[in-house]
Amino acid sequence: MPALKLPHDTWVLVANGKKALFLRNKGDEAFPNLEVVGKEEQENPPTREQGTDRPGRFSDGPSGHKSAASQTDLHRLEEERFARELADFLYKAAHARQFDRIVIAAPARTLGDLRKELHQEVEARILAEIEKDLTNHTVGNIEKVLTR
Repeated sequence: MPALKLPHDTWVLVANGKKALFLRNKGDEAFPNLEVVGKEEQENPPTREQGTDRPGRFSDGPSGHKSAASQTDLHRLEEERFARELADFLYKAAHARQFDRIVIAAPARTLGDLRKELHQEVEARILAEIEKDLTNHTVGNIEKVLTR
């Protein structure tokens, strides 16, 4: 990955399916200085801990046979909901002109979930997308990964 140039006041969203960190470059392109401006985290235990009901069964029609329905992946649904909430927050922030540029760093699945939900107003401000989970990294380490 080539080094990114992060202009002053560029936002950086570091997210995965249950955590998000909002950063802003208080420095400049030559000497970036990312500062935390917000955090979001949701409780999202595995599906087996969220629901105890067995998958349902349904009739295949007049034959009288019954088929099993697959179990709903509640954990995955929560990840998608979280991505929708992040996209909504970014839209409101972009609409309020809180940022002109944004870099999004997230694992592939979260990045895909976000792409489906992002409004044009946010998409137009994306400087770069990094397909990597940096949510458990320090701010200093995130800065290094993005700029080297």
